[in-house]
Amino acid sequence: MDISGKSIVVTGGASGIGAALARQAAEAGGKVCIADLNIDAANALAQEIGGMAVACDVTYEAQIIAGIQNAEEAHGPVDIFVSNAGLGRGDPSHAASASDADWTLNWNVHVMAHVWAARALLPAMIERGSGHFVNVASAAGLLNQIGDAAYSATKHAAVSFAESLLITHGNDGIGVSVVCPQYVATPLLGLGDGDAQGNLLTAGDVAKSVWQGVADGTFVIMPHPDVAKYNALRGADPARWIKGMQMLRAKAMSEYGGISVQNFYKLI
Repeated sequence: MDISGKSIVVTGGASGIGAALARQAAEAGGKVCIADLNIDAANALAQEIGGMAVACDVTYEAQIIAGIQNAEEAHGPVDIFVSNAGLGRGDPSHAASASDADWTLNWNVHVMAHVWAARALLPAMIERGSGHFVNVASAAGLLNQIGDAAYSATKHAAVSFAESLLITHGNDGIGVSVVCPQYVATPLLGLGDGDAQGNLLTAGDVAKSVWQGVADGTFVIMPHPDVAKYNALRGADPARWIKGMQMLRAKAMSEYGGISVQNFYKLI
């Protein structure tokens, strides 16, 4: 899909990968709506790129619907919806130690937000015979994020839901892309573009892969090439894969005394 002239909504669009997606979409001629909890940052970016901003907490279906309605009033029917908002809290201790509240938060942000957006948009998209969902998951949705079971489980569910969307509605003219990046130099890691090197990409690198994938009609977008290799290994030899992940976890515990996303990326 050519994004020039298209009405595009990006959730979590005020920073990190979301902001890079919004900037590049605007540069390509898209009409961009930035939906974010941080409305001040969203407004600032909207002014910078000539887009619009809406306050949106994606854990509430009503706020997603309201954001879509505001975007459509300004830019016309939404052509591309990017479900980018995400979070990661980590396991306090064992794999089931996160609270029910944290599990529910992960579920709502990483899965239900995608479902609610699709529920709101699909009827009109099907009637028009066009539209595209970009659901940002994670390499953890294909592999695993050691030390964050809630994140990993819900990102797997995000990949599965995206697949269901495409199986069910691909023949209705609906495009679906699920984005599965590994580690990215964003504020989530306390990093910026200048810190990117090797397998640590910038948010702009990921955004470029995403928009190229949308243009090409790619379903699984893997900005880090190694992810495809790891995914193939996981499928071909699950026992070997688990053993390798156990060894990686042990290395993180030995070198850093625990598991945190701010350190773990250095081992990949």
